[in-house]
Amino acid sequence: MFFYTLPIFFGATTFASPLELLIIISALFGVLIFTAPATEKPFPKININNYLFSAWLGQASLSWAFWPCFLLINVLLYGFDTLAKTGNFTVSSWDEAHFTLLFPIIWWTSSVWRCSPFSPNRIWTGLYRLLTLSVFFEYALKFYIRFNHARLFFDCSEAMLDYGSCF
Repeated sequence: MFFYTLPIFFGATTFASPLELLIIISALFGVLIFTAPATEKPFPKININNYLFSAWLGQASLSWAFWPCFLLINVLLYGFDTLAKTGNFTVSSWDEAHFTLLFPIIWWTSSVWRCSPFSPNRIWTGLYRLLTLSVFFEYALKFYIRFNHARLFFDCSEAMLDYGSCF
């Protein structure tokens, strides 16, 4: 996450400095820890057969709802961005890939929030919730870069079918 977007955000815009962004993230982390639900014991048993359904209903441990999707989403986002930076993905393909991944991200976010009572402590709950919200911040940055700084992100030198998307 933020592998390609934060350098463009800090280099091409003047919205916020790294220190200001760190202060905002720290304040949000504090709010998320403060509003995290109390942990419930015992943790639910892991049922691999109904993993998606159990996580959606909030009947899985928080780490089981968070880590598999977090790793998969980050690998996919990095892959999409790398393909776009090297010119192997057109701008439209990049848009479609991110739009397709948006719905699993919404499912993942709601699963993490529903499974929050089943975490070891409130700090982990706050951290996992912060990381799920940061994916939406990443999407907002990508949306901004896509429409305002496309030439910095995409390989616009090649004659693609949607060359006009770089302007």
